[in-house]
Amino acid sequence: MSEQTVEGLAGRDHPVDVDELRMFADRLAVSGGGVARRMLEQFDSTGLDPRAKSSATDPVTVIDTTVERHLRELVTTERPGDRVLGEEGGEEGGEEGGEEPAAAGRGVVRWVVDPVDGTVNLLYGIPFTAVSVAAEVDGVVLAGAVHNIVTGETWTAAVGRGSSLRSAAGTVTGLTASACDDLSMALVGTGFSYDADVRAEQGRAVAALLPRIRDIRRCGSAALDLCMVATGRIDAYFERCLKPWDHAAGALIAAEAGAMVRVAADDEVPTVAAAPGVAEDFLAALEGLGGPVSS
Repeated sequence: MSEQTVEGLAGRDHPVDVDELRMFADRLAVSGGGVARRMLEQFDSTGLDPRAKSSATDPVTVIDTTVERHLRELVTTERPGDRVLGEEGGEEGGEEGGEEPAAAGRGVVRWVVDPVDGTVNLLYGIPFTAVSVAAEVDGVVLAGAVHNIVTGETWTAAVGRGSSLRSAAGTVTGLTASACDDLSMALVGTGFSYDADVRAEQGRAVAALLPRIRDIRRCGSAALDLCMVATGRIDAYFERCLKPWDHAAGALIAAEAGAMVRVAADDEVPTVAAAPGVAEDFLAALEGLGGPVSS
C-alpha cells in the first residue's frame, strides 16, 4: 500500500482495548523522553560535545539506540506477546527492514517507535524533538503518543476517542484542527530529505507553493509537525520520504483532531495533513506542483 487515508476507523471492530493501548503508548513515550534527557545531562557533565558525529558509537547514535532499547525492554516486560518496529533496530522477530505490517497473526499488537524524532534539534538545544510511539494491529494504527523531550508536552490519541495534549504541568486539552478555511492564510509545515537531489526537488516545490499560502515552517520533526496540525498551531503539513515510525502516532493524533490525513509509503508521494477547511485546496495546490499526492 503506497497511500492510506487516516479516517473512518472508529466504526471497525478491534481485538484490543484502544484506551489501554493509548495509556501504554503514553507511558512509553514519556519514559523514553526521560532517558533522552538524562543522557544529554550526562554528556554535558563530561564535556562531551554530542554534535560531533564521527563513528557508530557517537552521542547521536547512542541516544537513539539507548532510548529504543529502553522502549523495547518495557514492551517485552509488560506486554511480552507484542512486537516492536523501531527506527534503529527494525522489527523484532520480523523481516529485515520491517516496514510492512507484521505477518504474525491477526490481532497481534505491533509498537511502532521513533526513539528520537528530531535528533539534530535535540543536540542543538532546539525545543522541537520527540519520542513517538504508536500501537498498530493488522496494519492499522489504533493508538499513539508523541512526547516533546524538551518542553514535556505529550499528545495522545486512540481511534474513535479523539486526541489530546497534556502540558508539562499536567493540564489536558482536547484537540481540534484549526478553523482556517482560506489557503492563502494557511501556515504550512514541511520537512526535507537528507538526500541532496531530493532536497533540491523539495526546495523547488516549496518555492512554488509559497506564493499561495501564508508561510512555511520547517521545524525538524515529522511527529511534532503532525501534532501541530492537530493542535491548530499550523494549518497544513506535507513531507516526502517518511517512514512508519515518523508518522504512525502523529498521523492518528491529527486525524482524531479532525484533520484530513493521507499517509504515504511511497517516497515520491508526500504524507499530507490539513485542517478540513483548506484540505481540498491544499491537495489541489500540491498536485499543481507537478508531483503525485496519491497513488
